[in-house]
Amino acid sequence: MKRADVIVIIAVILFFLPFFLFDAVYDFYTEFNKNHGLIMSFIKFAILATFGEALGLRIKKGVYNEKGFGLLPRAIVWGFIGVVIKIAFIIFTTGTIAFLSYVGMEDVAVTYAAGFSPEKLLIAFCISAFMNLIFAPIFMTFHKITDTHIIDTGGSIGGLFSRLKMGDIMAKLNWSVQYHFVFKKTIPFFWIPMHTITFLLPAEWQVLFAALLGIALGVLLSIANIMGNKS
Repeated sequence: MKRADVIVIIAVILFFLPFFLFDAVYDFYTEFNKNHGLIMSFIKFAILATFGEALGLRIKKGVYNEKGFGLLPRAIVWGFIGVVIKIAFIIFTTGTIAFLSYVGMEDVAVTYAAGFSPEKLLIAFCISAFMNLIFAPIFMTFHKITDTHIIDTGGSIGGLFSRLKMGDIMAKLNWSVQYHFVFKKTIPFFWIPMHTITFLLPAEWQVLFAALLGIALGVLLSIANIMGNKS
C-alpha cells in the first residue's frame, strides 16, 4: 500500500465519520437534500463519482491523478450528470407507477409507498429496468463522449468548455466495448439489480445509496476505458 492510499483512506473516513457521530450533521444533510435535491445531486456526484474515476485510474496506473486526467473538469461533468440522474429518478418512478396502473396493476402508488412486499419488489424492479434500459445507454454514451473530450483537451477547465467535437469523438469510440461491457454486462447484471434495491429503500436512504453507487459507477466506466485502450 502506497502513502497516497493511506491518505485517501483517512480522507474517506474523515469525510463520512461526521454523518455517523453527529446527528446534527446527518439531519442537516437529509433536510438540505429534501429541500434542494438537485443541488445535492450535483454535489454528491461531483465528489463521489469523480472519486470512483480516481480509483479507476489507481487500478490502471497506480495513481489517483495525473497530468491531463482532469479531476476538476470531470467533477463538473459528474455534477451535471448527477442533476440529470435525479431528474431521471423522478420521471421514471412517476412514469412507471402510471404505466403499471394503466396496464391493470391495482393500487400501485399505495403499494409502492407501503412496506416491503413482493408487489413492491416488482414495482422497484420495473422502475429500475425501464430507467436503465431507456436512459442509461444514452447517459453512459454521453459520459464517454465528455470523458474523451476532457482527455483530448488536456484535462483543463478551459478545454472542458471548448467546442465539443461530437461527431469526431463518436466516430472513434470503441463501440464494441461500449456495447459488450458497458451496455450488455453492467446494465443487466449490476445496475438493474442495484437500482432495484435503491427504489426499495425509503426516499431519504435512496439519496445516500445512490451517492455510494456513484463511486461504483466511476470505477466501472474507468474499467471500460481500460478495456477500450487494450482493444
